[in-house]
Amino acid sequence: MKTNKACAVMVFVQLIYAGMALFSKAAISKGMNPYVFVVLRQALAFLALSPFAYFFESNKYAPMSYGLLCKIFAVSLVGLTLSLNIYCTAINYTSATLAAATTNTIPAMTFVIAVCLRMESISMRRLHGIAKVMGSVVGVAGALVFAFLRGPPVKFLASNHHGHPADHGLASSSSSSSNGVHWVKGTLLMLSSNALFSLWLILQGPIVKQYPSKLRLTALQCFFSCVQSAFWAITVERSPAAWKLGWDFNLLSVVYCGVIVTGITYWLQLWAVEKKGPVFTAMFTPLTLVVTAVFSALIWKEILYWGRLGGAALLVSGLYCTLWGKIRENKHCPDTAAALTTAQAQPKEETTGVEAV
Repeated sequence: MKTNKACAVMVFVQLIYAGMALFSKAAISKGMNPYVFVVLRQALAFLALSPFAYFFESNKYAPMSYGLLCKIFAVSLVGLTLSLNIYCTAINYTSATLAAATTNTIPAMTFVIAVCLRMESISMRRLHGIAKVMGSVVGVAGALVFAFLRGPPVKFLASNHHGHPADHGLASSSSSSSNGVHWVKGTLLMLSSNALFSLWLILQGPIVKQYPSKLRLTALQCFFSCVQSAFWAITVERSPAAWKLGWDFNLLSVVYCGVIVTGITYWLQLWAVEKKGPVFTAMFTPLTLVVTAVFSALIWKEILYWGRLGGAALLVSGLYCTLWGKIRENKHCPDTAAALTTAQAQPKEETTGVEAV
């Protein structure tokens, strides 16, 4: 019964993540400045988390030194501000489906970065070491296939698309950006965003040891990210009209990403990790890709291609290969570095996951 409940919770969480990719793509494609979107999203995330941080951790006092504050500021700049701004720029060039697909590379990227920083070791004489390396290679190969190999369209979905004019805002944006340099540029930017996010996950470990109040730390990073993003957005976008929100889809997207994604999924993710562990939660990550691809094709008429479906299959295979290697490693070497486990606990879409902070 508990397993069924945990599965239901994680399915719901992945649906929320898929909604974030879809809402973000739609709002930016409809003309919302991606940098302004990040500022407003992070502002709402900070406002959503602050009351919980105050009431639930009021009795958990953690001293804050100037040096630690500077570290948190720098980590927020790398993993939240840069990662989110690059993410929103990339999704403007590509599609919500690609954003969801490349999420599956985060565990592999985290493993590679951790190895480079000597926080994770490679044991090619052990089966789990081979599995993690192979998972990383297959995941990166899947991302490259997704970016560069299009192939023929999926017929039963392509016919659906042809039955509708291409004057749908999101559909035409996705169709045009999938051709030529914009798609490749967007893919490389999305992978760069994932790499920065993976680095952010690794850097959380030392910080949380110094400042164990997780909710406060998360809210503080959202605040720093909001301020940093606002500075950048004001620099590149000086038109006051770009900052105005009406009672429209843009407002709904900002509220969804800032409040629903950050607030609701934070607690659901916390509960699932505590009950079943981080590897269990990571196993549901590909569901976001499936839901995003289906909704993008059926509702917004985004064309799916067999080549990109093959790349997505490689991405998911690489993810599960990496997870399997980590499970085997935990059984044989339970005290090894936990950087990859941290990444497995938190998909890309959620910038305030429990295990990361």
